[in-house]
Amino acid sequence: MKSLKFRRRLLAAVLSGATCLSLFLSGCTGERDTRPVWVLATASPEDTVTQLFAERFAQEVEELSGGEILIRVYPNSTLGGDRELLESCYDGDIPFLVQNTAPQVTFMSDLAVFDLPCVFDSLDDCRAKLDDPDFYQSVCDVYTQGGYHLLGMADQGFRVMSTNRAVYSLEDFKGQKIRTMENPYHLDFWQALGAKPTPMSFSEVYIGLQQHTIDAQENPYEVIVSNRLYEQQDYIVETNHLPHLISLIVNDQLFQSFSEEDQAILTQAAQTATQYAREQSDARISQRIDVIEESGTQIITLSQELRDEIRARCQGVYDAIEQAISPELYQGYTQ
Repeated sequence: MKSLKFRRRLLAAVLSGATCLSLFLSGCTGERDTRPVWVLATASPEDTVTQLFAERFAQEVEELSGGEILIRVYPNSTLGGDRELLESCYDGDIPFLVQNTAPQVTFMSDLAVFDLPCVFDSLDDCRAKLDDPDFYQSVCDVYTQGGYHLLGMADQGFRVMSTNRAVYSLEDFKGQKIRTMENPYHLDFWQALGAKPTPMSFSEVYIGLQQHTIDAQENPYEVIVSNRLYEQQDYIVETNHLPHLISLIVNDQLFQSFSEEDQAILTQAAQTATQYAREQSDARISQRIDVIEESGTQIITLSQELRDEIRARCQGVYDAIEQAISPELYQGYTQ
């Protein structure tokens, strides 16, 4: 249950933003603009694909609706962290949300399907799966049952490993103390490789690497560069073990209250924003790789043989997730 302090912070921020935007839109006429301003929140910094995804969606909605539907984006945990935002979206306090799927597993267990490691060898394959109408509808059903409506799903590329030890074989993972999110399937994956996964607040990762409290961490390229984690690491290992997926969702009750015309506008805007976010993700990954290589940190691409060995080692993770989620969803993602 959200605290009173959080609700006050949320209400003050939303009312302040909506008031300022309304006054701006009224211009010099002195008349108050009465159009509602819907809130879209993220827990990500401004300079990320998540923010680009959110902003493009808001822009498209405004243009397609002729300015009748206005959305204001609140980034960087302004209205709360991942869990608070998801709860607030469910309650209807925050209508729209762009967020990585990993924190959502706690609320919608079937989304653990996206924690299945090493399913895809390329982002194109992953995106093709997400765009498959039958599979996408199955994912939509998960969100609907959870109280949300899925509008679109983009990504920030694959998650990769940064470390001070070169990795060319399974033996090289052994004993490495790697920071992960507090997700049981993520922990099980690294343990299966012989590493020592260590859940840690992301805000502590840089200093943890600097002080050698941890040896390694895993994140998409965008996060590694934006937080300068590569400065404390000699190698980036392209484990590509999980796609870093970001979903654009809206409170389902609110979505159903919109007219069919407005629902179509939101859907079309999300489709455009999703494609844009994917294009930006690809371009930014290339730029981030350049930054890392210029710093002297070496990027290691794993051999197909080693990738096959990793898949074999993490069969237990596959078994655990298969038992925990819908059989149709599991089969749809892995076949």
